[in-house]
Amino acid sequence: MTFPVLKNRSDFLAANKAAYQARPTVVIQARFRNDGDETIRVGFTATKKTGGSVERNRAKRRMREAARALLPDLGLPGHDYVFIARDATKSCPWQGLLDDVKRALIRLSPKV
Repeated sequence: MTFPVLKNRSDFLAANKAAYQARPTVVIQARFRNDGDETIRVGFTATKKTGGSVERNRAKRRMREAARALLPDLGLPGHDYVFIARDATKSCPWQGLLDDVKRALIRLSPKV
């Protein structure tokens, strides 16, 4: 399943003020849009601290696949999610990245 991708700086800045969960391999920010649209939107970013362009792109590809696998089940309707790569994102075992993303998404869900 594919999700609309955040591309505007204003969307990333709005998510920066929202709730977040930091894990060893990834940081995830989640913002409720409150605009009546139930679509889940997602954005990915990796700073130069992550490495050169090859390493940053590898980290973003891995985060994209993790989001594609987990957001349909754990994502909340009407939310924007921003995945921020950490240094370990590009080289950690795949299952470790999935576990970190899953734990972060569960913690970002409101307690029922």
